[in-house]
Amino acid sequence: MTRALRVGYFVALAMLTVGCATQESNAAPKENTKGRKPAPAFALKDADGRSVSLADYKGKVVLLNFWATWCGPCKIEIPWFVEFEQKYKDRGFAVLGVAMDDEGWEVVKPYLTKTKVNYRILVGNDKVAADYGGVDSLPTSFVIDKAGQIVSTHVGLVSKSDYENEIVQLLGGGGAGAKRTD
Repeated sequence: MTRALRVGYFVALAMLTVGCATQESNAAPKENTKGRKPAPAFALKDADGRSVSLADYKGKVVLLNFWATWCGPCKIEIPWFVEFEQKYKDRGFAVLGVAMDDEGWEVVKPYLTKTKVNYRILVGNDKVAADYGGVDSLPTSFVIDKAGQIVSTHVGLVSKSDYENEIVQLLGGGGAGAKRTD
């Protein structure tokens, strides 16, 4: 490996590590519903061209994930979200992925086929990103309660257990590894 190649490798690795390490979490406990803000409404197209709105998911706990096919940390989280969708969908939970790739469905559809994503994917735009506070980093995820209120915001890679604990708590407990609060 040439010196220039090694330097480039370490620079890329450092950038990925810094991107993954910078996580920002604004989690609110279940009991504290005061101060929660409504999740901004949107209508985006899914892979079949159908319009999907956040209002379609009222009454469910939603993990709204802004991601892209080129995003390393996003690729780490997607299998977790596939697992959560399978494990908790019958309890009133849904994952919604909002792909922020500039090329849109041209790159997103092949990626979905390859990764076998089992939850609804939409292609986002600048307006939706702005409505959610200016999504500047990927991944950025919002955990939304059954009333459509944002419970927490996660910027960057967050641990699988953090997501799962929030989901289980909002669903009323009873999941594997969940802390019961009754």
